[in-house]
Order: sequence, then C-alpha cells, then structure tokens
Amino acid sequence: MNINALLNLNGKRLVLASASPRRAYLLELVGFDFEVLVSDLDEHNEEYTMPEVHVLELSQKKAWKVAETIKDGLIVGADTIVVLDKQILGKPAGVDEAAQMLRRLSGRTHTVYTGFTIIEKPGGKIASDYDRTEVRFRHLSQQEITEYVKTRNSLDKAGAYGIQDQGALFVSGVNGCFYNVMGFPVTKFYETLRRFLV
Repeated sequence: MNINALLNLNGKRLVLASASPRRAYLLELVGFDFEVLVSDLDEHNEEYTMPEVHVLELSQKKAWKVAETIKDGLIVGADTIVVLDKQILGKPAGVDEAAQMLRRLSGRTHTVYTGFTIIEKPGGKIASDYDRTEVRFRHLSQQEITEYVKTRNSLDKAGAYGIQDQGALFVSGVNGCFYNVMGFPVTKFYETLRRFLV
C-alpha cells in the first residue's frame, strides 16, 4: 500500500526531522516515502512541567528548526518522554543514570508520551498532537538491569529502555498504542495527517 498516494500529498516531499532510527523504521513499516533531515535542536535546556506541553513544544521546535531550511514540503517533528511520579524521564546521561531509571521503573506502571508536529511549507500551516500509553514493568533484578545497561541500548531512549529490543523482557503489560512506546504513534499520526491534507 502506497501511503503517499493514498493521502495525496500533492507532490510534496515528506521530511522526518528526527535522528531516531525507530521513527524512521515505523514510517517505513507502514509504507511512507520520506527523507530524514535531523534537527540540531539542543533538548537539554528544554523542560516543561506538563508532559503534554513538553512533547508538543519540543516536537514543534524540532519541526520548525528543519522547516527553516526547506522551501516546499511536509516536515514532521516528534518527541518522546517517560513519566513516573509526575517526573519526566528523558534520555539518560550515562549507564549509571540508566540503571537508576530502570530501578525506579521496576515493578511499576509509567506513562509514555509522544508528541508530533506537521508543518507545511511554504504555507506555514501547522498541526500538532500527542499520544499517551501506560506501560507496566515486572520486578527487575539488579543483574537484569546491569546486563541490560551494558548493551548501551538504553542510552538513546527516554526512560532508558526500548520495548523493541531486550527491554521487551521488562514489560508485563501495555495499555494504549504499542508504537507510541517505540517513539511514534503511527495511527494517530496517519489520522492527523489525513485531516491536515484536506
């Protein structure tokens, strides 16, 4: 199924403003034709108290950063965070922080938020939305945490785990969109883009 033809992009190129290989994989998986232009936005100085605001603001800033370099196209920015006890857990700074995050998530339920933004150039039309998914972890042993952080899979992921890699062994239940936990809610994005193009 050719999603670009189905949606009638009117010849506009679709640009993913993200360095995440998981987001690119998911867009490819459902049949989008797109290119990647990485936003160089410094996320470390960006933090908002409400998770919805955090992911929406950052997805917009990432999309606009790339949109400034493009004359014509549809630019997509996204941001994912993990929330536990009303605290935002982003990407860990190193293996020690990754292990600390996993110890906090062990045996508990956390929420994953992903926000995305679509910007149309040259018109400047914009749409943003987000999705949230609850993820339940089983109790993890210290050895499991130590072995997992050794793989370094945790370092580029919010909450220090990937549900699509060995981190899947930590998850005992998911309530909501599975792909949102991977970093991109493809169904909500498709529905939003379809309305956006009308």
